[in-house]
Amino acid sequence: MEREIVPAGLLTESEFLAGYGAAQAVPGPLFTFASYLGMAIDGVSGALIATVAIFTPAFLLLLGVLPIWVKIQQAPQMRAAVWGVNAAVVGILAAALYSPVFTSAVVTAGDMAFAAFLFMLLVYWKRPAWLVVIIGIAGGLVFYGA
Repeated sequence: MEREIVPAGLLTESEFLAGYGAAQAVPGPLFTFASYLGMAIDGVSGALIATVAIFTPAFLLLLGVLPIWVKIQQAPQMRAAVWGVNAAVVGILAAALYSPVFTSAVVTAGDMAFAAFLFMLLVYWKRPAWLVVIIGIAGGLVFYGA
């Protein structure tokens, strides 16, 4: 998406990355990013159009599959396919986190240490994601200014 939106001049790279980072910070799917992009590009009407557009295909698919879902769910081949899809999604999200987010945000040893600290807060010390985001923002302001 970045390769289409930023070069077209719809958003700057920093605006795009800020929205992507905010979408990563909130729980749930990244569908919220579509709403952010719509809002940033065309205001409230853009947010509404983007939100409807991102949810419509899944909603239609759900309506089509729901009547036969129990049969599909019991088929071993379909379970394996769902596992594969989940693994692919995790891989895509990891790749998107690495480039452009990690590669553009972690450029010094201090950045790496701070990112590792935030990761440990979240994963090992089990602090809530919202708190880690606030600490990350505060650290960014302290280290890099407003």
